[in-house]
Amino acid sequence: MQTNLVQQFANTPEGQEAESILRACVHCGFCTATCPTYQELNDERDGPRGRIYLMKMFLEGAEVTEKTREHLDRCLTCRSCETTCPSGVQYGRLVDICRGLMEQEMPRAPKDRWMRWALARVIPNRRLFGLLLRLGQLFRPALPEKLRTKVPPRKAATPWPAASHSRIVLALAGCVQPSATPNTNAAAARVLDRLGITMVEAPEAGCCGAVNHHLSEHDKALERMRQNIDAWWPAIEAGAEAIIMTASGCGAMVQDYGHLLQHDPVYAAKAQKVSDLTVDLGAFLLSQDLEKLKVRQNPGKVAFHCPCTLQHAMKQNGVVEQVLARAGVTLAATKDKHLCCGSAGTYSVLQPELSQKLLANKLTALTVDNPDRIVTANIGCQMHLETRSAVPVQHWIELLDQ
Repeated sequence: MQTNLVQQFANTPEGQEAESILRACVHCGFCTATCPTYQELNDERDGPRGRIYLMKMFLEGAEVTEKTREHLDRCLTCRSCETTCPSGVQYGRLVDICRGLMEQEMPRAPKDRWMRWALARVIPNRRLFGLLLRLGQLFRPALPEKLRTKVPPRKAATPWPAASHSRIVLALAGCVQPSATPNTNAAAARVLDRLGITMVEAPEAGCCGAVNHHLSEHDKALERMRQNIDAWWPAIEAGAEAIIMTASGCGAMVQDYGHLLQHDPVYAAKAQKVSDLTVDLGAFLLSQDLEKLKVRQNPGKVAFHCPCTLQHAMKQNGVVEQVLARAGVTLAATKDKHLCCGSAGTYSVLQPELSQKLLANKLTALTVDNPDRIVTANIGCQMHLETRSAVPVQHWIELLDQ
């Protein structure tokens, strides 16, 4: 693709990166076949190829409108198109760059600005989110049905193992998971304990930065990344062998720390080290002795939903299924595994109508084999699926913890 970026973008690191991504695109359109929003809306501008043209126009100085931004906002950033693309176009990075630049050039309407500002202040704030969630759970019976379904039932926190081992791995508590699904990291810690590995959380580590980053608050996202690096660094220097991710949305973000902080003279090397150490829980367990993790209670037939961040961003498609199968779990057949469930971070709040359509499609695809439960690897997917699922939804590590 030929490009001619305007001067204000051409001389910036972001503009140069965007231009190199644009030039990799060969207009083939293979991406449209695996784009959830294109399949739902059948509009070229709501598929990766069309959005690439819209972003190219913006970077080249053509007049863009709110309609242009609407098509970019509808993108889930699921990155399914990247898995399909024969030219290796880094679409997810391109859309993040262009959304950030567009936010600076075209201020949103006050209502939209307020909503995005609120989401970026509440969700990454672990204590504030936890407080608001508890209030919602307290008054859940009195809430209107549409709102009640979005408030997950309260789940009890479970104890971490008391033993300490010579092998140490780090974990990220994150922002939503400690209050919404507190058993996830605890279950992972107990499973790893059976393998002679101690998993620890750094109390100072908070949100991975994904919420701010995808809402175009890039500077705030980088600030959160630096805080997490500082929180993990003493343990890394002490010999922690990996940073285990139990939420693939966070894992995809942390694996990008090295790239996003590559121009930071203080943090570039540390950020790359953190990215290199970051691994999804499933991939880490697949390299261990799984004979010790055979399930002791039959969980029935299990449908696994592979989050977009796990299969398209972290490139770990099929890994969790291998772990579950080797542990003795019976996997149910599913359809359209490459398509997003519609959660996509804050997407379910900002694009509710389209998100609900994608959710209905995904639940149909996950239940074709009448599973007894659905498991997944990301907190956002888990909470989104359970709002309308007729069968229980949980994190897959909880099966191995039984």
